[in-house]
Amino acid sequence: MKKIPKGRVSTYKIIANKIGTNAYRAVGNACRRNPNPPTIPCHRVVRSDGGVGGFAGETSGEQIKKKVMLLKKEGIKVKNGKIIDFEEVLHEF
Repeated sequence: MKKIPKGRVSTYKIIANKIGTNAYRAVGNACRRNPNPPTIPCHRVVRSDGGVGGFAGETSGEQIKKKVMLLKKEGIKVKNGKIIDFEEVLHEF
């Protein structure tokens, strides 16, 4: 996650594939258990369809708003829970 540049996002699937597995949910679990957000920028990891996904173990509510706020601070545009221009901000390693 630290290798995802500010202002870019990657997906659970891309990260899983990068480490040689199809365990996308395991990547999500690692994000959820992140002891140092936003220092370890798990907010930059999103769903493959461009949806923001969960944050800090939550899939709705205040934590999602916090994730969207962090993404917007970094210049990522989000509308209705989806990344705008997703392909343009996608980091593939």
